[in-house]
Amino acid sequence: MNELIDSMMSRKSVRVFLDKAVEEEKKALLIEAARRAPTAGNLMLYSIIDVTDQELKEKLAISCDHQPFIAKAPIVLIFLADPNRLWDLYRAGQVPESCNESGEAFIQKPALSDLMLASCDAMAAAQNVVIAAQSLGLGSCYIGDIMEQIEEHREMLGLPSSVFPLTMLVIGYPTEAASRRKQTDRYPLWAMTFENHYKSLTPKELATMTGKEDIKKEALRIYKKKTGADFSFEMRRSVKKGLMPFTETP
Repeated sequence: MNELIDSMMSRKSVRVFLDKAVEEEKKALLIEAARRAPTAGNLMLYSIIDVTDQELKEKLAISCDHQPFIAKAPIVLIFLADPNRLWDLYRAGQVPESCNESGEAFIQKPALSDLMLASCDAMAAAQNVVIAAQSLGLGSCYIGDIMEQIEEHREMLGLPSSVFPLTMLVIGYPTEAASRRKQTDRYPLWAMTFENHYKSLTPKELATMTGKEDIKKEALRIYKKKTGADFSFEMRRSVKKGLMPFTETP
C-alpha cells in the first residue's frame, strides 16, 4: 500500500489537540492543497475563512452546538460555498451591460444549481485539506454545525446572502490518546456500492449492514441521536433559510 492510501485508510476524526501551534509552512501547505482540489469548470466556487481570532473561535465553539474543542484547535478553517465571487466578477467585467447591448438576458444572481456546484467544490477542497493534514501528522475533524444558526453565522463572518457556510475543519496535533483511539466502524461496501443501478436494501440487509441483531433498537438509537435530535431540527431550519436567496426569483 502506498503512503497516500495508507494515510487515507488510517485517518480518524480528532477532537483533542496538543497545546502546540501548527507550523506556518504546514498551514500554508494545507491551504495550497485546498487550492489544487478538483473544481467545476475551474471556477473555484468556494472561499475559505481562516479563523485566527481567539474570541471568534470561542464564539464558534458556542454557536456550533457548544463544542469547546473548537476554541482549543490551533487551526480552524471554514469552507464556504461561494458563487457570489463569480457574480462579482461578472459585474466588475460589465457582463450585464454587454448582455444588454446584445439583447441577451443577464442572469441576475446564483441559482440553486450554482450553490450545489459550489458545495461540491468546497467539499473537495476541504477533503484535500483533511488528507494533507493526515499526511503531515495532524489530526482533523469536520464540523457540520456551521450550517446551523445561519443568521448568527452570516453576521459573525460577514457573509453575503449568496454565500453559504458549508463546513468547518478543526486541525492540530493530536494527543497521544487521540492518536491511539480506535477507528470507528463503517458500513460494508456491498451496502453502499452498486453496479449500474441504485438498490434499496431489504430489512434483512439493513440489519446485516448495521451489524446489530435488533434493527428496531438500532434504528431508533440512530434516529434519536441524529435525525430526531434538537440540533437536526435547527439545521433543517437554518439550511432552509440559507437556501432562500438561491431559490427566490430575482
